[in-house]
Amino acid sequence: MRPLNDLLVVDFSTLLPGPMATLLLAEAGARVVKIEPLAGEAMRSYPPFWGADSAIFAMLNRGKESLALDLKTPHDLERVRDLVKRADVLVEQFRPGVMARLGLGYAELSALNPRLIYCSITGYGQTGPRSHEAGHDLNFIADTGVLALSMGDATAPVQPAAPIGDIAGGSYPAVINVLLALEERRHTGRGRHIDIAMSENLFAMTYWALATGFATDAWPGNGTDLVTGASPRYRVYPTRDRKGLVVAALEPKFWSVFCDLLRLDASFRDDSIDPARTMAEIARIVGEEDSEFWEKRFAGADCCCSFVSELSHAVRDPHFTARGVFAHSLANEHGDTMPALPVPIDAGFRQAADVVGKAPALGSTKSV
Repeated sequence: MRPLNDLLVVDFSTLLPGPMATLLLAEAGARVVKIEPLAGEAMRSYPPFWGADSAIFAMLNRGKESLALDLKTPHDLERVRDLVKRADVLVEQFRPGVMARLGLGYAELSALNPRLIYCSITGYGQTGPRSHEAGHDLNFIADTGVLALSMGDATAPVQPAAPIGDIAGGSYPAVINVLLALEERRHTGRGRHIDIAMSENLFAMTYWALATGFATDAWPGNGTDLVTGASPRYRVYPTRDRKGLVVAALEPKFWSVFCDLLRLDASFRDDSIDPARTMAEIARIVGEEDSEFWEKRFAGADCCCSFVSELSHAVRDPHFTARGVFAHSLANEHGDTMPALPVPIDAGFRQAADVVGKAPALGSTKSV
């Protein structure tokens, strides 16, 4: 018995934020019915392909159902309304007003089902002067100051490797607020409209920079703060073979061990005197040896230091293997399997690892 086994979720979302959110709900037991256009959700056509559809689509939509409809026809619109009458949660990701123009806005559907929890995920929210603007992850982290805090050299800026805005600003807040609304409904008997604005949810991730700026009016700049590159204790130092020694030795006890292992001269150890000088000396020392040398030197040391791992190696790391991070399997229509996307839900709330998940074929759900 998974905690959301009795939950019915109607999912109008596409691409990443909404599908990731409904994947988490599905993993916890919810029945998720994707409402797709007759041609299918756009993510189905994203390479690389794995069977008939995209491998990315398969990763994000395992365990769901697919109902392919033309929402501009009265018959299909009525099918959606019938489904919504029984639903607990609806997730949509259109710009504000689109669902209402289809006759599927919160006002219309809550009249059909007062218990419905209606979650809207957008870039800038349902209200405000930018509410109708289009945007993607890079726009959201740029608009909220996140990118400016650590973007590297402005002539060759570094783009984040993960879609922070979509997942941390969209998917996770959506799930959190849906669960809060379910708990509220348990007491009140009524649902509500949840307004998830991916951009504004990113401000919580800059808590340290906001605290500094609001308290002192000295706002952190590009790479000027403790965790964005200004400290010798929190950096990636290139080795001679161009791999990275990752140093996060912030606390004095870890810094002391790190300095000892590096055999750093005493004149550099007080990094408050001249951080840039200490940083340059550490970079020189680390750069004189290959990563294998430093891995042996730091093996077993308790100083918050590690090494940059390629993704292909990380997924086979003995620790993650022992934890069963990639123990769940995903299958396609040909019977091919690959590891499923790990999700941040405790194993006790999820299906057993021997259950193989599948993404739905387009329109495979005929009766709801």
